[in-house]
Amino acid sequence: MREILDPAATWVAEARPFALAVLVAARASSPRELGAAMIVDAEGSVFGNVSAGCVDGAVHDLCLEAIASGRSTRTRYGISDETAFEAGLSCGGIIDVLVIPILPGTDGAAVLADLHAAIVRREPCALGVVIDGPGAGDLVLTREREHADAAIRPALAADLERLRADAHPITLRYGTDADALEVLGLPFPHAPRLIIIGAVEFSVALSRLGAASGFEVTVCDPRDAFAAPARFPDAHDVVHEWPHDYLARTPIETRTAICILTHDSRFDVPALAIALRSPAGYVGAMGSRRTHEDRVRRLREAGVTDAETAHLRSPIGLALGGRTPEETALSILAEIVMVRAGGQGLPLRETTGPVHPAERADHDDLSPMVGESCGVREQADIRPIR
Repeated sequence: MREILDPAATWVAEARPFALAVLVAARASSPRELGAAMIVDAEGSVFGNVSAGCVDGAVHDLCLEAIASGRSTRTRYGISDETAFEAGLSCGGIIDVLVIPILPGTDGAAVLADLHAAIVRREPCALGVVIDGPGAGDLVLTREREHADAAIRPALAADLERLRADAHPITLRYGTDADALEVLGLPFPHAPRLIIIGAVEFSVALSRLGAASGFEVTVCDPRDAFAAPARFPDAHDVVHEWPHDYLARTPIETRTAICILTHDSRFDVPALAIALRSPAGYVGAMGSRRTHEDRVRRLREAGVTDAETAHLRSPIGLALGGRTPEETALSILAEIVMVRAGGQGLPLRETTGPVHPAERADHDDLSPMVGESCGVREQADIRPIR
């Protein structure tokens, strides 16, 4: 959903009526993750999508209907031999899409504006999308500086508080069959950090690709002439400081990636000694195999243990075969993603099983469809939005 928040906040500020479509449940193969979103205004302008294109046209029409009616709808889409490319999933999956009208002055409009403002302030937050039960179609927000709406159930408030720092959406269920409440919880934690040591041309490319991939990028180099902010327009911060001093004082967590792109022992060995003892989930260093062997020797001399050195990714990146700064940056970013996701780095055609093996088990909670072929199984009005 993060990708639609900028235009959504603009439309709210303009008092423009629009509809929000959210992928709220998935079974088997789904081209998008839970929480994928699309917004459509009354003129048909669209941002985002909830699939790879196979059902987006049908959802677009539902959004226009929701704006006119002021009512939310939840619709299920599945594979259909006859309508696979009309209003079905040719990949064989089944998804549920919730369409919510976001009209001027409604609670939904206020929540989206608050969510966008919290992300701009870098406050971790969590959005609850009520997808079934009392209040279906409502949006609930909890963020770092404010507890969730006191009117919602205490258990939901507590779960959303905990979800703020999570990395994956989750479906939350409460109550009994007679009073069941189902909520899709979408976390919006701090953006993962990418710390680049050394203001070289490879760093310029990695800064650009990292920022485009959702990282908060910091470039650190004590040389003012090389680490000029104008050279790194996509970086969140450019630091003129000795790298080991900066790494010793800056917050580092498991979602932090640290890339040493220098060949200067004054920079890389002291910086690596700090990075390899930190909680960083990825530490990589550029250089040839000979450079790596020499660097490991110097790290040992600096007191870094073999166990700590084993966490070093060097030579850095995946073996994609590219040589330009942009191609090298792509190989580095690909390795960071692989390490974070627990991937293998193999071509998908050489693997078996789900394309996204890390998908949560609760994606498969949908009840089986009746029959094997129906592009849209069901659509039901839920309730007017306040």
